[in-house]
Amino acid sequence: MTSKTSLLAIATTAMALTSYAEASANELNLYSSRHYDTDERLYSDFTEATGITINRIEGNADELIARMDAEGENSPVDVFLTVDTVRITRAKEMGLLQSIDSELLEAKIPAYLQDEDNQWFAFSQRARILFYDKNDVTNPPMTYQDLADPAYEGQVCIRSSSNVYTQNIVAAITAHLGEDAALEWAKGVVNNFARDPQGGDTDQLRGIVSGECDIAMSNTYYYARAIRRDVSGLSDSLDQIGWVFPNQDDIGAHMNISGGGVAAHAPNRDNAITFLEYLASEQAQQYFSAGNDEYPAVPGIGLAPSVAALGIFRPDAISLSDIADNIGAAQRILAEAGWK
Repeated sequence: MTSKTSLLAIATTAMALTSYAEASANELNLYSSRHYDTDERLYSDFTEATGITINRIEGNADELIARMDAEGENSPVDVFLTVDTVRITRAKEMGLLQSIDSELLEAKIPAYLQDEDNQWFAFSQRARILFYDKNDVTNPPMTYQDLADPAYEGQVCIRSSSNVYTQNIVAAITAHLGEDAALEWAKGVVNNFARDPQGGDTDQLRGIVSGECDIAMSNTYYYARAIRRDVSGLSDSLDQIGWVFPNQDDIGAHMNISGGGVAAHAPNRDNAITFLEYLASEQAQQYFSAGNDEYPAVPGIGLAPSVAALGIFRPDAISLSDIADNIGAAQRILAEAGWK
């Protein structure tokens, strides 16, 4: 399946799933914005282990949320998966998810990686860290706050204000420092832009290779992926790029998550909970790392070599609910700071 399903394809597949709207002992209807081919193994292993067949729609998270909302009580979806706190929080706020009781999830997923009402759980993580050109930068920023230092004027490449990763990191900084300090920080980062924000995380790393950027922010799995397999314009130049896990003396490195929850009107609720519990299993957690270069959410799971190559670090253990509570403030801060 392609990385982004068109609206037409989503609509067509959703119509097909309506035949499963009534509960079925061996069915699970999944809406997912995870677009990784490697996830096929997760789904097939789950079916092999449980006998439950997954009927799947993959697409843009905003489109899937809009579809769930439009479908209302007649929605066939059992589980919603997404790759960021912003979208999973939006689904909750719109009443599209439900609280569940699962002793297994409560025990395995750390409390800070759970929604406070148990409407969603994180299953994998990516550290959002700083990368730099080792040839040009002798004193790289060691904290997120350092990105606003005038010493780095004209050197920083980063994602746009509309990107959920940007909104998440600003929300986390707001939660830690307060809105006034976060606004001043955002203004300082804007002053240090090497170019207007553009492209994805891989493009920020390629900007270092091309010389357009000296410093970039990216999720770790984009770099780790370039270690594991060839990524055009990046893998051949990895020796040029250094990295810093920021704020190791205080708050720790910011973590983005991939998470999921049970849909509000799930016709196969028990199967949905079984699937979420499977995602917390050792087998699935290992595959998040080996197949997609992510960090497991469950402590004690071994890392893939491409992920382990980045080293050990202290993650920010702020509650994801605290980040979610500050998304609105982050969006206002980005707009006021002139972050395009």
